[in-house]
Amino acid sequence: MTPSKHDDCGDRSDALSRDVRCTRRGAMAATVGITAGLAGCLGGDGGDAPAAVTLPDDATCDVCGMVISQHPGPTSEIFYADQRPGGHDNPARFDSTWEAFQFDFEHEDWDREAFYVTDYSTVDYEIRTDDDQQVISTHYDAESFADATTVTFVAGSEVVGAMGEDLIGFSDEADAESFQADHGGDVVTFDEVNPELISTLGR
Repeated sequence: MTPSKHDDCGDRSDALSRDVRCTRRGAMAATVGITAGLAGCLGGDGGDAPAAVTLPDDATCDVCGMVISQHPGPTSEIFYADQRPGGHDNPARFDSTWEAFQFDFEHEDWDREAFYVTDYSTVDYEIRTDDDQQVISTHYDAESFADATTVTFVAGSEVVGAMGEDLIGFSDEADAESFQADHGGDVVTFDEVNPELISTLGR
């Protein structure tokens, strides 16, 4: 029998000893296609925005240069008008959400068209133990992304990504609250993420 998210993720002592697969509630499964279909309508300026794209398997992070597919944790992509971040076509891509926010803060003079983050409410994610840390799986296909401005983040939990403590996003606020209850951290919205918060992550 496939374990449920609440059955497996709530038992932290068990999570330390084996891989844990966390799945969404069955009722949410049908929303994946709906979320993907709406992606082209979401954006930072309220107009039509580029839809989320699947990142190439060899895509590297525009901040740290690591190959995204080879490392755990939340993935992000940001589209900017009239810019070529990292010398490649849009979007800018990141192997951690905090790096994406840091990059965006550093380029406030650029016109952001869309900001997408891994939506852990709509993917089947895993939490595993690696070098005495709990790490969360990475997802970088188009269907796994949600508009960052609409998700609820868990910041600085004990579950880390490629670049340490991170912002783990959920389109369902209840999922974020459940994750925070199990793994610590703070529940924050997009508008509550600021440079001060970002400076505390990545450890």
